[in-house]
Amino acid sequence: MKENNLTHDPSEYVRGLQQLLISDKKKIAFLFGAGTSLAKKNSKSQIVPAIGEMTIKVVTELNKTKKYEEAIAEISNELKENNQTFNIETLLSNLEQKREIIGDGVLNKLKKTDIDDLIGEIKIQIRNIVSIHKHILEENNIDNLIHADFTEWIERADRKYAIELFTTNYDYLFELGLESKNTPYYDGFTGSYQPFFNPESVEDLSFLPNQTKLWKIHGSLGWHSDMKSNNVWRKDSDNDDILIYPSLTKYNNSKKQPYVALMDRLTNFLKQPDTVLITCGYSFGDEHINERILTALKSNNSAHVYALCYDVVWNDGKKIGYELSSESNLTKLAMKNRKISIYGCRGAIIGCQLGNWQLKREPDKDDSITVSSYFAEDAFDGEVDLKTEKKGDELWTGKGELLLPDFSRFVAFLKSMIFQNELMPEIK
Repeated sequence: MKENNLTHDPSEYVRGLQQLLISDKKKIAFLFGAGTSLAKKNSKSQIVPAIGEMTIKVVTELNKTKKYEEAIAEISNELKENNQTFNIETLLSNLEQKREIIGDGVLNKLKKTDIDDLIGEIKIQIRNIVSIHKHILEENNIDNLIHADFTEWIERADRKYAIELFTTNYDYLFELGLESKNTPYYDGFTGSYQPFFNPESVEDLSFLPNQTKLWKIHGSLGWHSDMKSNNVWRKDSDNDDILIYPSLTKYNNSKKQPYVALMDRLTNFLKQPDTVLITCGYSFGDEHINERILTALKSNNSAHVYALCYDVVWNDGKKIGYELSSESNLTKLAMKNRKISIYGCRGAIIGCQLGNWQLKREPDKDDSITVSSYFAEDAFDGEVDLKTEKKGDELWTGKGELLLPDFSRFVAFLKSMIFQNELMPEIK
């Protein structure tokens, strides 16, 4: 993040976030994106890879077929010539656009049937990679799943209103976490032999009021569409799963059932009094979701969105910068709306003002433990003004990195809140 004279004190705003999370007056929902599926609890955790690694895995499998290898190489060059990044999303979008115009012709040495087959193969590979639950269950590795720790916070937090979870992820990681702790939850499906999607229950904000809600707004493994009954069923996952894949068509697909009912739920939740939406692992790259959030905020003065934005830029395993800046689209969005606060790693947009994180005062010994759970203070780099306050024999700047945008660190922070609350009666 670029240098900015304005600063935000992380201790002040994290305390505010803590108060929101324990307040019985607030209705709390989370919006989780792909970043939560690649978060690790420890070295034994199994994850869904990010789009870069996933692209490499998918293309490696597809390249085993010669005609696909040649077509993908050509498309990759086309995208680079147009200053576009080559990944699963741009590859799928490119193929879907060509499928619409190809007719009886040939593009990238592929006929229309070839393009259909290639699109199908890409989707199969995505489903295979996302189906990480198979390996987790085979190896009995749920205890190393960060989602199980998140469920522990849900279970032990004393709240008047049930937590609502919205996620764009297809995988079963949140389901595994919830079920590992025997936590009852509702996901919009009703029934036993052939559970069916029940849009009326999703529309009813008072339906099963005490149960955690899990809303998978881009679909899920195991969801199937039945053309005869016009129902959506939930059963074993296979190649006919209905998902909103990462491509240009995802906006149009989001207007169909069951997605429209789930998106309506997000909008209607935010329109309720005293609601808070906390996002993590979500980059605000889906315009159809952003529009719903912004529309709801316009009609509700008591709603607020807190976006935990992991904006670190990595290269060869090294941090080379941060995406949050005055020029970024997310910053522009938040600087137009006081109801949206963006908490990046090095800086934040709060009250429409962009600033760097910086502690106003040096933490004492007791505070240091608490502060270190959400903020990593910078070490002395030799470039600090000599007038800067000293910490022991070192110069203290108050600058550092907020840890909460990392889902694993955020969950650890939530669990520490439970521990502190349980100790309070003993302290008193």
